[in-house]
Amino acid sequence: MKKNYQKLYLERKKRNLSCEDMSKILGLSKSYYWQIENKKRRLFYDHAVKIARIFQMKPDDLFYEPS
Repeated sequence: MKKNYQKLYLERKKRNLSCEDMSKILGLSKSYYWQIENKKRRLFYDHAVKIARIFQMKPDDLFYEPS
């Protein structure tokens, strides 16, 4: 798992949500969400915003890793 996507995994686990829970909330298939979380599929802006809202965060706080 890439470092910046580890935050996504940790936030999901902290809230006791499964990949399936997230996929249902977002209206995505379970495999599609899993691929996003494991950086196998590109994360689009609209998905980033929706995911960040679930965790009551800003997308940059969740996905941006300063170099």
